[in-house]
Amino acid sequence: MARILGIDYGLKRTGLSVTDPLQIIVTGLDYVGTDDLMDYLKEYMSKENVEKIVMGWPTHADGNPTYLAKHIEKFEAQLRKLYPSLTLDRMDESFSSAEAKTILIKSGVPRKKRAIKGNVDKLSAVIILQKYLKHI
Repeated sequence: MARILGIDYGLKRTGLSVTDPLQIIVTGLDYVGTDDLMDYLKEYMSKENVEKIVMGWPTHADGNPTYLAKHIEKFEAQLRKLYPSLTLDRMDESFSSAEAKTILIKSGVPRKKRAIKGNVDKLSAVIILQKYLKHI
């Protein structure tokens, strides 16, 4: 089997998570500047077998997509062009950042490390992918 990659896409930073090859365990992979995201993914996917990418899909409380959706759609189009055989899927990311912050606090992560926004993004990507895997 191949890995599944989870992405919490942001305009400045993007959080990444990944499953093990058996698709059982989800771990935080990294966070990168969104401008560097495509280069990062090309490098990662040249080394690892990835069969699917799950994008966090941002919606308002009424279910309509947020302003970020058009940026995600553009990014997905670039991925489809570069990796036509790769499966792309979406998962509602509602409250994933708030949930990530709560987890960091309850886990005893010091305030200084919680202030690094990339850590929240990476954990949000883990939450998105974990929620997705429960719905397969």
